[in-house]
Amino acid sequence: MTTTPLHHLTIAEAGRLIEDRSLSPVELTRAFLDRIEKLDPKLNAYITVTADLALDQAARAEDELVAGQRRGPLHGIPIALKDLFDTAGVATTSGSRVFANWVPGSDGTVAARLREAGAV
Repeated sequence: MTTTPLHHLTIAEAGRLIEDRSLSPVELTRAFLDRIEKLDPKLNAYITVTADLALDQAARAEDELVAGQRRGPLHGIPIALKDLFDTAGVATTSGSRVFANWVPGSDGTVAARLREAGAV
């Protein structure tokens, strides 16, 4: 395991640690969720935080990786999507009152490709 704080790891570093099982996708996701919870009240950087969904996806990624089903370098890596990318079942406002209640039924291309890659 690294002594570097998890939020300072690059995606490549985190991916290597996940691949060699030195770091769990769940552990990494919890670390980022804890950091969001700590800092976002002051920063107000997130419109929607899908903590339960992220933890479910991280657990699924971990199970797949343990079973030898690695999807690639983003598998198990938590990614924050800007509120411009349609994400199925998640409010996507584009920062506009016009879309304040928009919840897409399907993923846009970016979200779909990240999901296929196993990103959290």
